[in-house]
Amino acid sequence: MTYHKFHARPTETDGIKFASKKEAQYYSSLKLRVLAGDVVFFLRQVPFDLPGNIKYRCDFAEFLSDGSVHFVEVKGFNTPMGKLKIQQAEAIYPIKIKIV
Repeated sequence: MTYHKFHARPTETDGIKFASKKEAQYYSSLKLRVLAGDVVFFLRQVPFDLPGNIKYRCDFAEFLSDGSVHFVEVKGFNTPMGKLKIQQAEAIYPIKIKIV
């Protein structure tokens, strides 16, 4: 098994490969929230174009039953580059990204 430089353990759930156990666990909790009716559906790895031909991929976009949309980044450790990409995405697009 290979390990990430920040000690994240790649994990597979439902045949989907996740960068960390934490991200896989969040995915599982989202599936339960869909069953409960709180979340209508969700998307994974949502791309945002940033200046300099850079792509930022947000871990999840959650479409809630009240009509709102939440963007969620699952982080064990937030790097300066990760913080910058999130700040840029929030400045360019009318969104707020929640870090869990």
